[in-house]
Amino acid sequence: MTTPTPSRPGYAPAAVADALTPAQDAMVLLARVLLAWVFAPSGWAKLVGFAGTAGSIASKGIPLPEVCAAIAIAAELGLGLLLLVGWKARWAALGMAIFVAVITPLFHNFWAMPEAQQMLQKQAFSKNVGIVAGLLALAAFGAGAFSLDGRRRA
Repeated sequence: MTTPTPSRPGYAPAAVADALTPAQDAMVLLARVLLAWVFAPSGWAKLVGFAGTAGSIASKGIPLPEVCAAIAIAAELGLGLLLLVGWKARWAALGMAIFVAVITPLFHNFWAMPEAQQMLQKQAFSKNVGIVAGLLALAAFGAGAFSLDGRRRA
């Protein structure tokens, strides 16, 4: 038995992505929609409330808060919309996974919070870890047939 080789280095073999059933393609679509639902509205809110976003970032002691706010908007709104339509979805999911992995310990540092806030912040931290896991799975296996990426394969 031969092992399929990746069509592109670092990605699952094309045969794996092409072998999804219609139900699996529908589940991947639902996953993309739900992930976009988490990120795109948040990115839009950051865009229209840019000063407040930069202020919130600055309150955490993070340098260059305006630059960081712009990065957050690009990640949440830009990459969120790419996930939604499934264009360059693997790269978008990987970018979002990195973004969430970086910001999670900065904004949900439950270990440094007053005891009254620790449980809520630990839940938010754990939720973000789960989101990173889902984004990494999407980065590994692609956007499915119901995506712009999937249409190009057909």
